[in-house]
Amino acid sequence: MKVEKISEHIWSIQSWMLIPVRIWLVADEEGITLVDAGMPFMAKGAAKTIDSLGAGPLRQIVLTHGHSDHTGSLPSLLERYPGVPVYAHEAEIPYMEGQTLYPRRKKLEQNVAPGLAKPLLQDEHGKLAKVASLTPYFTPGHSPGHVVYYHEADQVLLAGDLFTSKRGNLHRPMPMFTADMEEAVRSSLLLRDIQPKRLEVCHGGPVLNPADQLEAYLQKFAAKR
Repeated sequence: MKVEKISEHIWSIQSWMLIPVRIWLVADEEGITLVDAGMPFMAKGAAKTIDSLGAGPLRQIVLTHGHSDHTGSLPSLLERYPGVPVYAHEAEIPYMEGQTLYPRRKKLEQNVAPGLAKPLLQDEHGKLAKVASLTPYFTPGHSPGHVVYYHEADQVLLAGDLFTSKRGNLHRPMPMFTADMEEAVRSSLLLRDIQPKRLEVCHGGPVLNPADQLEAYLQKFAAKR
């Protein structure tokens, strides 16, 4: 397992499962927010890192979505840190709790115990509220309730499976596991508004100034349709 400080307030924890799997720790004055929970075997390394940073307690866990490679260590982490809340988009919760079939899947998936995750808070206009120092954005497509998290001060976008990447270049999310590729590509347009300096994905390395690649990314998708 590899731990890397990627900005002033954010650490990346990476392991491998044929492909890279990344989760992130974000520190602020109140403690630590864990973004995604990775695979079950990542729990020990994540907890060791949380406890060794000296950045305060684990305050909450936020999920980009509910697929098993993003939720696997939740049971072990919550046993170690009882009472820590878990948040996901309200649209994702029925799928990850096994109440509703994920699009293009053949079987229900109960990746998170029913009632465990709370919906991310929204204002009266449906805009997602900040979680500590992170601003969530609804980016459906890879899954029905996919969310990305932007750290404005560090200008880092924690993008889950909105993209994959290779050698610093943007690539589509994995088609086999993506519910609606056209919707996922539409969700990528938020890069124009946010203009992050660094984008992090679960499966792949960082992409610097990703908005500069957006037009080429969109053209490549159009050519493959």
